[in-house]
Amino acid sequence: MNNLVPTVLLVLLAFGPATAGEQDFTLVNRTGVEIYELYIRPAFADDWQEDVLSADTLPDGQEIEISFDLEEEADYWNIRVVDGEGDAIDWPEVDLTEISTIVLSFEDGLPMARYE
Repeated sequence: MNNLVPTVLLVLLAFGPATAGEQDFTLVNRTGVEIYELYIRPAFADDWQEDVLSADTLPDGQEIEISFDLEEEADYWNIRVVDGEGDAIDWPEVDLTEISTIVLSFEDGLPMARYE
């Protein structure tokens, strides 16, 4: 019994940090517009979650750490940004467990994302 408690604590410490914040990432704005809102939802969901942008805005050329803890578990997530005019742009099915940085941009007028 005395050996059980340290073993359980060791297992919790080993696996706890690996799953906590698993979807957190750095967002780099290269869209040419200032981002006012950022929404993230599981790819299978119909409703957008709350705005997770931790600053008032994210100007073009800037980056920000995005931390969120949603109750849903998903392999793929949809990302939506909203600019100052209220226009929304979506990036579908992003595997946030495999990505640490997302660079959002436009190429030939189309929204593009580069993942690192």
